[in-house]
Amino acid sequence: MLKTEINELLTQTGPGTPMGELFRQYWIPALLAEELPENDSPPVRVKLLSERMLAFRDSEGRYGLIDEFCAHRGASLWFGRNEEGGLRCAYHGWKYDVTGQAVEVPSEPENSNFCAHVKLRSYPLVKIGDVLWTHMGAPDERPPLPEFEFAQVEPEQTYISKRWQESNWLQAFEGGIDSSHVSWLHSGGLKSDPLFKGAKGNEYNMNDLRPFFEVADAEGGLFVGARRNAEEDSYYWRITPWVMPSFTLVPPRGDHPVHGHWWIPIDDHNCWAYSFDYHPTRPLTETEVAAMRAGHGVHSENIPGTYRPVANKDNDYLMDREAQRRGEYFSGVKGIAIQDSSLQESMGPIVDRSKERLVSADAGIIKARQKLRKAALALQKDGTVPPGVDPAHHRVRSAAVVLPRDAAFIESSQDALTAEPGKPHASV
Repeated sequence: MLKTEINELLTQTGPGTPMGELFRQYWIPALLAEELPENDSPPVRVKLLSERMLAFRDSEGRYGLIDEFCAHRGASLWFGRNEEGGLRCAYHGWKYDVTGQAVEVPSEPENSNFCAHVKLRSYPLVKIGDVLWTHMGAPDERPPLPEFEFAQVEPEQTYISKRWQESNWLQAFEGGIDSSHVSWLHSGGLKSDPLFKGAKGNEYNMNDLRPFFEVADAEGGLFVGARRNAEEDSYYWRITPWVMPSFTLVPPRGDHPVHGHWWIPIDDHNCWAYSFDYHPTRPLTETEVAAMRAGHGVHSENIPGTYRPVANKDNDYLMDREAQRRGEYFSGVKGIAIQDSSLQESMGPIVDRSKERLVSADAGIIKARQKLRKAALALQKDGTVPPGVDPAHHRVRSAAVVLPRDAAFIESSQDALTAEPGKPHASV
């Protein structure tokens, strides 16, 4: 169990909170590039770490992320006109550039310097791959741009989606490093999902329902190893990297693409689940991309024009008791992503961890909580830069490997866990 005060520290991410300040040390996904498809496209509401903002792309293609509300009377700039190099408030015509600087106040004399003294809070917005990233911390402490492999490969080798999850970020993230649930909750998907089926590793998953967990420290976070019996002289290891604060990579299956996630707090009761697939050595096939768009693998089918899943808590995730009885979906819920979100949301907006009873299979979760708490408190105490900020910490991979029973998993897999351009991923 976790003390209530520690649970609150880890789950509260608003301005001024220890965990909120921790998240503000990193470049984090703010939105998908597809949400601002062209110059002067409509602005997009963005809420991150409990701050309400607007993202827009100006006439020259520059991206901006600024306070949602006009400095004049507090009207939402979402109603504004994106035109001629800035966003103009619909109420009284005040206009702001991508840095939040006021550039026109029509009611003031032309020779006035009033605009120079009006600037909205703003953050950088940078396109890397198909994601627009932001850094919400102090400008003089801004780290180098992120170097995660999924955003570095050629466009045809990667696919990314996002969905709104109605729970705190922490319980979503903890599901991402919990490999023991795969043999239960996702057992149907291992047999039928086109982005999972056919791999030899699936047999190991289903034949051993009692994985042994071993956790190793990494410069940027952790490596969580789940060991299952393979042949008589070997073990099947699925190794999940976690890069702080909330980036994880799912171990691959066969020649299927590598999956992964970023969980980003919207506020304390909601988060964005960014989910991606990429292949380090080949383009994704048309069949694979079609499956991803249809909500297979780690992706979801969303309500058109939104990022809310079609299957959500309002319709009980379209649960099918007959499919559950037939064994198609262990929980009766279709799709890997929705299977996860349905149970994580069922815990409530913020799960009460003082009531939980953890077991040895939760070793990765326990260690991650400890590392998050330590980093947040060290940052608060003396400004210590947390793990995962350095781009060198981003160059990791997940791996699925069969090793001799006497082999140490981390030492034997170092090469497989290092991302290098053009190198095949280690998979079974």
